[in-house]
Amino acid sequence: MASHRDLQAKLRSLADPADAAFLARFFKTGPGQYGEGDVLIGVRVPAIRSVAKEFGDLPLAEVRELLHSAVHEDRLAALVILCMQASRGDERTREAICRLYLDNTRFINNWDLVDVSAPQIVGAYLADRDRSVLDGLAGSASLWERRISILATLHFIRGGEMADTLRIAHRLLADPQDLIHKAVGWMLREVGKRDLPALEAFLRRHARSMPRTMLRYAIERFPEPQRKAYLALKREKTP
Repeated sequence: MASHRDLQAKLRSLADPADAAFLARFFKTGPGQYGEGDVLIGVRVPAIRSVAKEFGDLPLAEVRELLHSAVHEDRLAALVILCMQASRGDERTREAICRLYLDNTRFINNWDLVDVSAPQIVGAYLADRDRSVLDGLAGSASLWERRISILATLHFIRGGEMADTLRIAHRLLADPQDLIHKAVGWMLREVGKRDLPALEAFLRRHARSMPRTMLRYAIERFPEPQRKAYLALKREKTP
């Protein structure tokens, strides 16, 4: 039976030092940056997905070991495998995967790791369940748990449900992190693709207080005059 070490060996055979140096800069792994200390070996996403597919039946205990790796590409492969297994798994399997995920968020510690997995694992599992866990994540001290809270709602948006996205977006309006501003703005933009009145109602209430980056992402698809009008609100002094 294959193990996480077999998968790691395959990834290392594909590693490229030049790509590793580029990716280390791209994922901000320097001192004081959000990805500080992360280790990249230089394997691109299509190759990681290909390897993950090859090891798609890896037992959850082995996937957990992979997720605990210091190497970024190992963790991404683990999350891709979890997504694949969740998509085809029964109720018990999906519950086990979501539990493993939420118990190990400290290893899901960069934006790409969150974005590739939160909708498919957390969002999909919560589709027909109580979603208050998202509020807990939104209030977390962890940047990555807060990003999980809003990205998970992409699954609901795709199903035509906007309320959870708007609720979590409201909770994150005052978040200090740019990566949260971008994520919330992105999800609001997704809301607008499917329910423009819902997005416009949210903006009427919150455009002036939203971080500029969040607002810019949210209105990206608006006609230019409308975008300029919203951005002008940010230049107005509020009483």
